[in-house]
Amino acid sequence: MKKLFYIPAVLAFAVFAACGPSAAEKETKRLADSTKVADSLAVIQAAEAAKAQVAADSLAAVAAASKAQATADSLAAVAAAPKGKGKK
Repeated sequence: MKKLFYIPAVLAFAVFAACGPSAAEKETKRLADSTKVADSLAVIQAAEAAKAQVAADSLAAVAAASKAQATADSLAAVAAAPKGKGKK
């Protein structure tokens, strides 16, 4: 009679043990998921930083071109001014 009790008890224990992932497997999955999230955030932050750098470079190029154009305009105005005005 005792043997009849032990067999179902062992089988029930085996079923419960095999029903789900172990604590170590759950922790491994949690770490993998958090690593994926961290990697995704790093990629997004790098892309945003690159966009900001492109915008800053564009603004600097526009400012330099504007300054160069203003200098060229000033030089052209000086060159076009009548020479010797006021002298006889």
